[in-house]
Amino acid sequence: MAFAGVLNDADVKAAIAGCSAADSFDHKKFFKACGMSGKSADEVKKAFAIIDQDNSGFIEEEELKLFLQNFSAGARALTDKETKAFLAAGDSDGDGKIGVEEFAALVKA
Repeated sequence: MAFAGVLNDADVKAAIAGCSAADSFDHKKFFKACGMSGKSADEVKKAFAIIDQDNSGFIEEEELKLFLQNFSAGARALTDKETKAFLAAGDSDGDGKIGVEEFAALVKA
């Protein structure tokens, strides 16, 4: 698991289980349940780097769709509706992607 040593495995499993049904993902609940909302700015930046699969410096829509799989290999992909809502929540400057500062604000929201 990419987040081993950063997040508690049991918390991650509970967070994934809490959004296993299609269209049940809520980023605020997820970040709280997995413990990420309580992490330091540096730890949140490390999480961003893991989720930014192509190392572009941004999390794009395709990476958001596979967001949960960064936490657990067997997790489902987000639905288009969830992906668009997640992107809209995090994309404060309207450029269609989430930068590291936007991600940090999203995690702490």
